[in-house]
Amino acid sequence: MKKFLLACAGLLFALSVNAAVGVAGAVAVGIPPGVGVVVINGISFASGLCGGFIPYNTLGAGLYTEAWTGFMSKAFRTDPAALGWYNKIRSFDQYAENDVIHFVNIGGDPTVLVNNTTYPLDIENLADADKPISLDKYQTKPTRITDDELYGLSYDKKATVIERHGEALNEKKYSRAIHAISPAENTAGTPVILTTGDPADGRRILTRSDIIRLKKSFDKLKVPSDRILVLCADHVADLLDTDQKFANQYYNYESGKVLKLYGFEIYEYNDCPFYNASTLKKLAYGAAAGASDMQASIAFCPVRMMKATGSVKTYAQEAAASPTTQENLISFRAYSICLPLKEEAMGAIVSAKAS
Repeated sequence: MKKFLLACAGLLFALSVNAAVGVAGAVAVGIPPGVGVVVINGISFASGLCGGFIPYNTLGAGLYTEAWTGFMSKAFRTDPAALGWYNKIRSFDQYAENDVIHFVNIGGDPTVLVNNTTYPLDIENLADADKPISLDKYQTKPTRITDDELYGLSYDKKATVIERHGEALNEKKYSRAIHAISPAENTAGTPVILTTGDPADGRRILTRSDIIRLKKSFDKLKVPSDRILVLCADHVADLLDTDQKFANQYYNYESGKVLKLYGFEIYEYNDCPFYNASTLKKLAYGAAAGASDMQASIAFCPVRMMKATGSVKTYAQEAAASPTTQENLISFRAYSICLPLKEEAMGAIVSAKAS
């Protein structure tokens, strides 16, 4: 009788665990929660027929770990609509073997002769080489979920944990991406310009003329016409406050598309990088902004950029392994990267300091 009751308890716990994962995964990928519950439990029962059903009191073993990993992988690849600028960048996921991408480093162009009269022609080699790029490793610190919480809370703690881990990973991934595809400094091939509008809040506001100046720089550099401009919050506010035409066109509620301005497809993102307003050099990622540093809006050509998402792995420890604390631990490791293919087709508009 005791064995029967333990078996029933294990079954009910396994079903509840699967249901929680199914709901979390369904929400992450945008399908009805009930579908996620049915799919996960169906897989679980199928696995059970082969001797792999989820054991009682387990957080991290067998199918459950795989389910968490699978749903986290889907969540990590699902981009919110507000991050359209990231969606425009070409994905190299299919080439990310062992979380490394191998590019061919082109050795140069052949020499072109004009009106040549000397023969035989000299033979030259174009030396190409392999250029491996390792994906960045993202890890979340383990989250504690006690058995008391699992049985006593009125909400599903497990579902909220996986959701928050996914959101935290994505937040870091996107902020590093916009930093990586912005120019390091003002050069002939990567223009970084200052705003020229009226003084406000210690800086000069962004105007349409500043965007036109950046367009002119891109035109002279022959940057392809598929161009993205990611406005920081300050610059969006500048245009909304001072440019009624921009305010009326900023978001088209009928088509659901953002404004296209002077050949740039416009997006807004709050984690754009900071630049030194005097040297026009970009601050290192994560560096604290000083008095002379200002946030920038970033422009780029998506066909000159790349992104890739690699493997995602779950790390879990069940409460049974911690008899003194009776707590479950869960964390994730994910690989991703976003980079320019070459140091070109990038630009930035930095708020100038107001005197």
